[in-house]
Amino acid sequence: SGVIHPEFADTVKTHFGYGGEVLLGHLRYGTSGVYSSSNCHPFVRQSNWPTKNLMLAGNFTITNEKELNNDLINRGQHPIFGTDTQAVLEEVGFHLDEAHDAIYHQMRDQKVKGREIPKIISQDLDPIRILKKAAADWDGGYAIAGLIGNGDSFVMRDPQGIRPCFYFQNDEVVAFASERVALMTIFDQPIENVCELDPGTAMVIKSDGEIYSDRFTAERPVTPCSFERIYFSRGNDADIYRERKALGGALLEQVVECIDNDLANSVFSFVPNTAETAYYGLLEALRLHRRTEVKDELLKAQANGTLDEKLIDELIMGNWPRGEKITHKDVKLRTFIAQEKGRAKLVSHVYDITYGVVKPNDSLVCIDDSIVRGTTLEKSILKILSRTNPRKIVVASTAPQIRYPDCYGIDMSELGKFIAFKAAVALVKDDGQAELLKEVYRDCLAQVDLPAVEQVNNVKRLYDRYTDEQISKKIAELVYPKDITWQGELNIVFLPVAKMRVALPDNNGDWYFTGNYPTPGGYAALNQAYINYFENKDGRAY
Repeated sequence: SGVIHPEFADTVKTHFGYGGEVLLGHLRYGTSGVYSSSNCHPFVRQSNWPTKNLMLAGNFTITNEKELNNDLINRGQHPIFGTDTQAVLEEVGFHLDEAHDAIYHQMRDQKVKGREIPKIISQDLDPIRILKKAAADWDGGYAIAGLIGNGDSFVMRDPQGIRPCFYFQNDEVVAFASERVALMTIFDQPIENVCELDPGTAMVIKSDGEIYSDRFTAERPVTPCSFERIYFSRGNDADIYRERKALGGALLEQVVECIDNDLANSVFSFVPNTAETAYYGLLEALRLHRRTEVKDELLKAQANGTLDEKLIDELIMGNWPRGEKITHKDVKLRTFIAQEKGRAKLVSHVYDITYGVVKPNDSLVCIDDSIVRGTTLEKSILKILSRTNPRKIVVASTAPQIRYPDCYGIDMSELGKFIAFKAAVALVKDDGQAELLKEVYRDCLAQVDLPAVEQVNNVKRLYDRYTDEQISKKIAELVYPKDITWQGELNIVFLPVAKMRVALPDNNGDWYFTGNYPTPGGYAALNQAYINYFENKDGRAY
């Protein structure tokens, strides 16, 4: 009961019991543009025509933002530069205007009354048809949600499936999120009720409640981001939890080799908190490893007639892995996603340790889930771990060496700041081959004006000269703190790419580690990133 004015949402919500709501929001850390309130999502394109109003939010990076803006300029528009979100908003908005105007002119030519036309436009408007045109030239990874002023909404996912997108639907609600567990928790649903939005597909919710989905682009090889599973996503998703345990367990051989299989004089821990699940996986693998050793020794002694109570006690009680909580991190602070200019200061205040657990003859093994720039490791973690005064520190990363920049929605684009890249460059210089750095620079310059589809990975030439072990050893040298009194041995090991693929069978997007990008824009961003490094320029490469 009560007066309803559709132009005033509160009257509809208060007096109309069958009115639905469309809610759009996103907590996104910046991967394009600058950190400011003006870059917060959603972005809005306003009009006094309901079906020309557009609001967008998403988890994404578009690599060819400049080309999209040039397309807008060539149409006669004057786009606002600074972020790929604005470019996407204007591109979708342009085709939304085109669709609106086409229906309007058709109705006007048929002598339909002006006041009746907006309703017809709203009914006939097909967001997927609009997205097919708008996204035809996009290069990047994205999960984008949009809201049109007439109440229609849509969600779209990139054709390679780089960025994740899930949804839950029942008789009362349809909800989307980048992570499955968010929907499971909020709506109290079992895992089988939350579905994944197929790559290259958009789902539309019309204002009258009709829901449908269709492809907006041709099928392409699917390469979901592996870093989402290793680090970025919440670890309480059932599949991600199992995968992270598998990643930790896959480090077994490398860790055992680093400590000479001396489990009795080793302490195992993890840093940061997001590596805890992988730590449990490593402990399980270590226990199974030790149990196999004990079983083999018991059977051997039994066969030789030397099995006695003393040997049984030694085998059962000795050389088992010991896990401890060594590092303590302020859970409110994540240095990986900190702004570049504040990261060094932040990392010095994030961690503390447990004292009195590690003995001077112990090896301290810490599981990490990614080593990108090495800043946190050098400036904070190793300094703090060294206070425990172990004989040796082993940092074992469940992520392989991060050698190449990302340009699809994770802010890892400055190649020159990656510790693996610094190590490769240092090795090249140690070998007296600094001229190779110039050659790669010239090759990148020669390609920078070519279409992205014609560009290739020139940076691989630096890495291909060395084994993973050589680069890891050099990384350990580079991150070893120079201003501490501890003089123990430091080993850093990284999970090989082949083992990562076994642990993450469905997420084969591994360009961070291999340089095999799923879209042409990745190679263009890589070449620009190397040019920026060589010319000593800061900033993103896309």
